Amino acid sequence: MTEQIYKYFGNLTERQKEQIELLDKLYRDWNSKINVISRKDIDNLYEHHVLHSLAIAKETSFTPGTDVLDFGTGGGFPGIPLAILFPEVNFTLIDGTGKKVMVASEVAKALQLTNVTALHRRGEEEKGKYDFIVSRAVMPLPDLAKIVRKNISKTQRNSHPNGIFCLKGGDLTHELAPFGRQAMSTPITNYFKEEWFKGKFIAYVQM
Repeated sequence: MTEQIYKYFGNLTERQKEQIELLDKLYRDWNSKINVISRKDIDNLYEHHVLHSLAIAKETSFTPGTDVLDFGTGGGFPGIPLAILFPEVNFTLIDGTGKKVMVASEVAKALQLTNVTALHRRGEEEKGKYDFIVSRAVMPLPDLAKIVRKNISKTQRNSHPNGIFCLKGGDLTHELAPFGRQAMSTPITNYFKEEWFKGKFIAYVQM
């Protein structure tokens, strides 16, 4: 199952491979206690959750020292796979559901991801400043942008201007329209050839 990841990310260190391989056991263990991934979907963990999260890493490469907020992380997606891939980038994971944040926190701890902080917190309460917000379709993009605008740092240190990377499905025309040229979407099938990614996109909004 992890071969799917290695096919697209060939330069992983042994440490990163170990961490990715541990994800299956960790999420199965936690899922038996707290339902963070639907029971029938746990067998698709690497394709539907890990690889899906890593699509953002095909669209951009965060420079070391970048601060990223995973908004509505659930059990740790896309934040935890991205934190494995970018060990020198700081990830703050927030969610309004305490049980899910606990799972994300415990998984990060088990993987010894020192670049991850998981907090039980609603987006409206988050006061920190970040280069990027990442998210998996928690709400329509204009609503998300309203909440996180206050959290976008003015300091630029990446090839993409600071903003939002969101994993979305379906027709995004209406969601992206309010942003004009500050928004774009890329089909994930540009990067990953699996059938499941058809109709799924990485939406980027410059803030």
